[in-house]
Amino acid sequence: MVQGDAAAGVMRAGVRLRDALWRVCRRGAKAVLDVTLPTLCLNCREPVAGDGLCAACWSQLGFIEPPYCERLGIPFVYDPGPGLLSMQAIAAPPAYTRARAAVRYDEVARSLVHALKFHDRVELAPTMGRWMARAAAPLIADADLIVPVPLHWRRGFSRRYNQSGALALAISRACGRPLAGDVLRRIRPTAHQIGLSRAERAANVQGAFRVPPERASAVQGRRILLVDDVLTSGATADACARALLRAKAAAVDLVVFARVVDTPGSPI
Repeated sequence: MVQGDAAAGVMRAGVRLRDALWRVCRRGAKAVLDVTLPTLCLNCREPVAGDGLCAACWSQLGFIEPPYCERLGIPFVYDPGPGLLSMQAIAAPPAYTRARAAVRYDEVARSLVHALKFHDRVELAPTMGRWMARAAAPLIADADLIVPVPLHWRRGFSRRYNQSGALALAISRACGRPLAGDVLRRIRPTAHQIGLSRAERAANVQGAFRVPPERASAVQGRRILLVDDVLTSGATADACARALLRAKAAAVDLVVFARVVDTPGSPI
């Protein structure tokens, strides 16, 4: 027994030494690359002085700041005072309680989302996630658990990773809230939402999400922060929120990287 404990201790020490050496090598490699290769803009790939976007791309990125609808995060054309809701929130309130987005879904935001989603640019997720964490700071303060919108396993296999999961991981690391990527599942494949009407989008994702019975206890009584890349009609997020609420989540909030804003919202 003593010899076994000693061998296990040596093995653990070896693992710690290996991990320490790997961290040193990784930092050294990064330092070499920083010296030999210029840092590139995350969007246009032009050289920049630091991490992030070049001045031209930064100026075109439409960050969403107050005033906005307290429920949906839709920007207002003027400040109506605290707590007021948009007409959209009054007319068709979603299942999720609050939604926030880091930026408007404009040209630069679309380029970043597509690069992360379709072109394996996973290095974008930490920066995009930090911007999302900033936009959703009050929601994060109330959250018990961070949950990404899931892909169906077939689409996940073809894409190799879930872009919403990458963003959720970045937010979790930025704010220290626990991440649960397995509590919500897409139980049937759905068609792409692009080109569908609002009603068609809702029908497309109806019943597509479920909390597995064996994971229901992780959701019950928890305040969930749901994470997705883009908010258009809100149909997918609404279907996810309903599935989480059926599993007895206390509440569901939503944060996305970008949201479609056709025209600034009007308070009511």
